[in-house]
Amino acid sequence: MMRKYYIAGNWKMHKTVSESVALAKELAKELGPCGERVMVAPAFTALSAVAEALKGTNIVLGAQNMGPDLQGAHTGEVSPLMLKDLGVVAVILGHSERRHSYLETDALINKKVLLALAQGLEPILCVGETLEEREAGKLEAVVGTQVREGLKGVAASDLARVTIAYEPVWAIGTGKTATPEDADAVHAYIRVVLESLYGKPAAKAMCIQYGGSVKPDNAAELMAKPNIDGALVGGAALKAETFGPIVKFRS
Repeated sequence: MMRKYYIAGNWKMHKTVSESVALAKELAKELGPCGERVMVAPAFTALSAVAEALKGTNIVLGAQNMGPDLQGAHTGEVSPLMLKDLGVVAVILGHSERRHSYLETDALINKKVLLALAQGLEPILCVGETLEEREAGKLEAVVGTQVREGLKGVAASDLARVTIAYEPVWAIGTGKTATPEDADAVHAYIRVVLESLYGKPAAKAMCIQYGGSVKPDNAAELMAKPNIDGALVGGAALKAETFGPIVKFRS
């Protein structure tokens, strides 16, 4: 059976509602018959309008983050109930920008992963090391901890709804990409960690995306690697002319 890849576009803090709708419509037109699984994650303010623009298409609506609680006195937070209400299916959690700029801990990220699963959302758990950590030989310790702590308490039966995204922090928005070999080696290591937690079949079945300066000209080479099952795309996801070719890397 031909593998189906999961390509997600993280729009980060870009685009007004009207700009988001315009991009969503362009993507819907261009990627309509695409064989891969495609997700886009606009800003919270644009979710409702983008949901409308994607109606009847195969493109999945994602959110870039969510709060760790269902409701209550949590000023400025967004609940999974609110996301589901808008038609959100997937949610990006533990992105390196949340970890490093907003100091989110493994424990907080884990709380969000468990809540997302309990509410029927599909989390993308992001993991990755900084350049300093890589150079100090701590890559496996850092990534292994993020995977173990992020999945703490996740039942084996829920694992199929989780995606892991490996993003070397030093390759995000810098134009530097881990070589396909480097990336694949870390993906393989993540499977070793998953095997120790859930067994071999679950580790093999896990969808692990690569994120970090994925572009039209390196997508096919990355996707060809045995342990890479998709991409979490940042900058290149902001234009149909760069995101489209990444999604259609087979053609």
